[in-house]
Amino acid sequence: MRPVSGACKSNFIGIIATVVLMTVLAVSFVEAQSSPGQSQAPANSQPAQDIPDAPSAVQPPVPKIPTPTERAPSNAPQRENQSSSGDSTQPEGKPAPPPMPPVETIPPGSAPRASSPNNQINPKEDIYTISVQTNFVQLPVMVKDSEGRRVDGLLPKDFIVNENGTPQKLTYFTSDPFQLSVAVVLDIGMADVTLQKVNQTYSSLVGAFSPYDEFALYTYSSTVSRMVDFTGRPERLTAALDELKLVRGHENGPPVLGGPMASGPTVNGLPVGGPAVPPVNTPPKESHVLNDAILRAAMDLNKRDRTRRKVILVISDGQERGSAAGYKEVLRVLETYGIQVKAVVVDQGALPGYKQVEKIHHLLWQGYSNILPKYTNATGGGEPYSELSRNTIEDAYASIASEARNQYTLGYSPKAVAGSSAKRVIEVIVTGHGKDLKIYAKDAYYPVPSMH
Repeated sequence: MRPVSGACKSNFIGIIATVVLMTVLAVSFVEAQSSPGQSQAPANSQPAQDIPDAPSAVQPPVPKIPTPTERAPSNAPQRENQSSSGDSTQPEGKPAPPPMPPVETIPPGSAPRASSPNNQINPKEDIYTISVQTNFVQLPVMVKDSEGRRVDGLLPKDFIVNENGTPQKLTYFTSDPFQLSVAVVLDIGMADVTLQKVNQTYSSLVGAFSPYDEFALYTYSSTVSRMVDFTGRPERLTAALDELKLVRGHENGPPVLGGPMASGPTVNGLPVGGPAVPPVNTPPKESHVLNDAILRAAMDLNKRDRTRRKVILVISDGQERGSAAGYKEVLRVLETYGIQVKAVVVDQGALPGYKQVEKIHHLLWQGYSNILPKYTNATGGGEPYSELSRNTIEDAYASIASEARNQYTLGYSPKAVAGSSAKRVIEVIVTGHGKDLKIYAKDAYYPVPSMH
């Protein structure tokens, strides 16, 4: 075996030393990469949400995807001693600012709930609670000139409202149009020729309403019937009116009080084979329950949304006979619920001079007093439209709907009287626009007694 020379031994030692040195350098490099300054955070600590980690010298940073919990506001305490290049650290000894409170949102169109003095929401409080002032009076007013045209452009300062003779301070005023709740009351006990004429105007009646209105249909003669409950669908009203076109009115003329057709054959004024005393002929007393029809419509209207203007539209000859309800009690219901009555008077009620001869008709038991003007004037509906032709009836529908929708609306809060529900008389005056104005507003109302 050949002995190792000194040169070979030196080369071998150098190689070993080089390997050892490279190993030491590799270990040092690995320890530098995992030094305490770059150590991982404890497992129970929350990572910073707005401070990014320092970029790695080995590989590009992995994009951080926030979890659902991190997206939502959180009241969890933030990690202490957060630091990053370019960010200032919290001074030692100074407490960290409190976290932002969570933001509570509500659905669009809702109102926020009232909060307590310490800004804490009361979970028992109803978010939809509405405060209502029971002694607030809302007063629709229509103003026309001497020629019957509507007067527009009036301001609150132009109106004076007296209640029981005492001026009231207006707290509400608008001339904006209102949505309507209309109860159409149709008289089917009129003469057939008149009823058939009215039948031809039904399409104009439906067309007088806007898409935001609602309407119901009632008919009456000797009884009252509700044909259509309140709806905003005009096709339902049209279908019911089309069915009414098959209904026939009265064909009978004036009652026969004498002559051969009154009581059969007679001899010397006495009926053949009858008693010696001649009979007394009287016309039949047929009911025509206009009061009951208006009352039925008013009771149903009271259940409708209070933000709508409530109107009863009567199409009739205005005759009333045999109702269970009287005029005064029906008027009290209308004034209590704030309902206007508007009317289209047809047949004999629309004839010129009818008001002058209705007393004579009443004495002969052939006619009945037209009470529709009393209803319309007392409730602020204005004078009824007395129409005879089809075209004028159709024009009346459009005018009535426009007047009901476009009125001045005044409001005030009278002094409440504990336990009192006595009638309050209202007077509306318009100043500074001449003396020939016609002002239509309800004459009175019955307040809701205040509760203590």
